[in-house]
This record gives sequence, structure tokens and C-alpha cells, in this order.
Amino acid sequence: MSNDRLSHLDDAGAAHMVDISGKTQTDREAVAVGTITTDPQTIAILRAGKTPKGDVIATARIAAIQAVKKTSELIPLCHPLPVTGVTCDFAVKESEIDVRVKVKTTGQTGVEMEALTGCCVALLTLYDMLKAVDKSMVIGQVMVLEKKGGKSGDYERGKDAP
Repeated sequence: MSNDRLSHLDDAGAAHMVDISGKTQTDREAVAVGTITTDPQTIAILRAGKTPKGDVIATARIAAIQAVKKTSELIPLCHPLPVTGVTCDFAVKESEIDVRVKVKTTGQTGVEMEALTGCCVALLTLYDMLKAVDKSMVIGQVMVLEKKGGKSGDYERGKDAP
């Protein structure tokens, strides 16, 4: 950590929203990824379009976008941001679905929390849409893959990421 102090704690240790009014507006971007693991039969049902609740991927994509826009309502100390772009992509594999959410803004603070929130809600939506077929699914490996912009500079996760 580049700073010995957590930015969301004041001098007395109480949680507070960071004042970003003095920060410069810059283009910012973040990518978060995550995975839901299921059995191959569930993937086959998904690919065949025979899921009980309809278009699973489309619903999860819309859920991710909606979650990105509502992040500051869910995470107490997040600032509301003017999100300028969201993409949510899915890679359906033999026994898992990988989710990748990319968020963009021009603002005074980053969009990592928005990308993570969108990714988590997409994964939860996949679970909700597929639970009639498989209740044993596992959600995991949610992480920030990269971020661009801001005072702290760019970040890219090492080769150990999915």
C-alpha cells in the first residue's frame, strides 16, 4: 500500500466519505472479472436455450449495467459517478461462465467499485437464472483485472488472473 492510512477513515478512525473536490477530472476505466462454476449439463441447457427463466446472458448483462449505475447506493462510501460506458461480456466454457465488466467515466475518482459491483451482480443473476437447474453453483474469483487513470496511475493484475 502506498499510504499508511486508509483514505475512508478520518484522524479519529471514523468512517467518512473522502472529499474529492480538489481532484482533477480525468478519464478513468476499470475492468473486473469473476466466475461461476456449474456442471456441464447446466451449460448444455444454457447453450440450447432451454433455461426455465429465459435468456440468462441477456438478463445478467442488463443486471450488471444496472448495478454499475447504482453502486453508490449499495456501497456506503462510494461517490455517485457519471458513468460514460459499461460493457459486460461472458465466456461460456465447459463447466463455468466467466464474466468481464468494463466501466468508464470522466471524473475525480475511479470506477473499480462500479466494475466489481457489476461483475458480482451479473454472477448473482446467473445463479438466480440457473438455480432451477443447478443449486450447487459456486461464485468465485472476483477481482479487479485493471484500472486506468487517476493520481495513483494504472494497474494491471499479473498473469495469475483469469
